[in-house]
Amino acid sequence: MNLRDRNILLLKGGISAEREVSLRSGAAIAGALRSLQYRVTELDVTARDFALPADTDIVFIGLHGVFGEDGELQERLEKEGRVFTGSGSAASRVAFDKLAAKKLFIKNGIKVAAGGWWNPATPLTAPCVLKPVAEGSSVGLSIVRGADDVPRAVAAAAALGKPMLVEELVAGREVTVGILGDAALPVIEVEPKGGDLDYAHKYTAGLATHICPARFDTALTARIQQTALAAHRALDCAVYSRVDLMVPADGEPVALEVNTLPGMTELSFLPEAARAAGLGFPQLCEKILTLSVEAVR
Repeated sequence: MNLRDRNILLLKGGISAEREVSLRSGAAIAGALRSLQYRVTELDVTARDFALPADTDIVFIGLHGVFGEDGELQERLEKEGRVFTGSGSAASRVAFDKLAAKKLFIKNGIKVAAGGWWNPATPLTAPCVLKPVAEGSSVGLSIVRGADDVPRAVAAAAALGKPMLVEELVAGREVTVGILGDAALPVIEVEPKGGDLDYAHKYTAGLATHICPARFDTALTARIQQTALAAHRALDCAVYSRVDLMVPADGEPVALEVNTLPGMTELSFLPEAARAAGLGFPQLCEKILTLSVEAVR
């Protein structure tokens, strides 16, 4: 059957801290697929027990964060025998758990930032990064550069009320690499304006500069892309992802995390990298759809 004859259900919104970003991602994906004459129904997910329309053929997941990117939704869809976009439940679950992902990176010879689970009873030593073990889009992330930053970071962690990961603060250039199929897209370097790359800087126009393709020489560009692809494969991700890394002065990329359902908004990195590779946004959405249908779970 031609994919344009199938009923595609686009899930957006969700119940995570990234709900607003997901609503924007979902609207953009739905519009892009409709521009290519696909039959798309949009569903705003507001609870875990939502019902899928009976005539759904393919589920396009436009959710982010908890109950979207963490494997729970994927497990439900697998049990129901549904065709859906992106990675399966096992890869989604491990990618969302930064500690579990870090262990697999190390096992596969991928350089990571030193660190581990943070016990709130343990004092923070600057400089470091404090972030939730399981969240996306830099939600709850605190950069601790000096002793004056410690009280703010600890208070933010307490307010979030989630298990936290503390890591060394890696000095270098922040980059992100989209993976589509089994290939790395052009490298994007991200330069926040007047702050660190937190949630606001990622999704507020004008708060960060994106350099795409990033200004690295050919050899280092290839090394960054190879590291990103290795991280994607180490977690057994499928179809697409976006890998965040730091590039220190020694030129050895450090893998930070893999996002299995990266943002698809007008400010998102993956669509930008795809455009640099000659793939427009509608074509990117179509490619994700076709690769997902072809994938063997």
